[in-house]
Amino acid sequence: MVKEQLKVGFTVIGFVVICLFGSPSVFASEITNKLKATIDEVIEIVTDESLKSQEKVRREKLREAIGKRFNYKQMVMRSLARNWNNRTQKEQEKFQDLFKRLLENSYASKIESYSDEEINYIGEIVKGKYALVKTEIVRRTSTIEVNYKMILDKGEWKVYDFLIEGVSMIRNYRSQFTKIIRKESFDALVQRLSAKIEEIESADEKSGSEKL
Repeated sequence: MVKEQLKVGFTVIGFVVICLFGSPSVFASEITNKLKATIDEVIEIVTDESLKSQEKVRREKLREAIGKRFNYKQMVMRSLARNWNNRTQKEQEKFQDLFKRLLENSYASKIESYSDEEINYIGEIVKGKYALVKTEIVRRTSTIEVNYKMILDKGEWKVYDFLIEGVSMIRNYRSQFTKIIRKESFDALVQRLSAKIEEIESADEKSGSEKL
């Protein structure tokens, strides 16, 4: 049995979810406001007292809010890189669904442990259908740089990658996925993701940095 394991959550999960909370931004633009709209919706769900005792309802609302701003197909294509084109349409659809469920559950778990960090939107770079929204998370003891890569998809700006202190979530996944496919197989990667999702959904894991 191959011992190398996949860090499906990556430290990014812990940091990025913090970015979903914060005070109003000084910087504002159409693209940034799209992102902030999702942030506001998530905050509203997490702080809604009527949902505190309705965990399943709250989780579903969080998944819907997050899903509206994530471009999962772009995330999967970039994470699998050359291995994406080698897959059949059925395999692509299945993997995209698994990846979507993994991120939704991981983020939802982290989001529910909301704490009052402050987020500042400090800038934006737009090149055609691509944009980079720059933010910083101000905590009591540190400030963390978090940048969102976004793409214009069917009239909507959606997130397809995160950079935490310059470290790309997609690049991290790509490295891990490529290693597993090369050393084992694509089917082995699918099995690992499936197992991790079952673990999160059954045990309600709170750590986004655990290994598969």
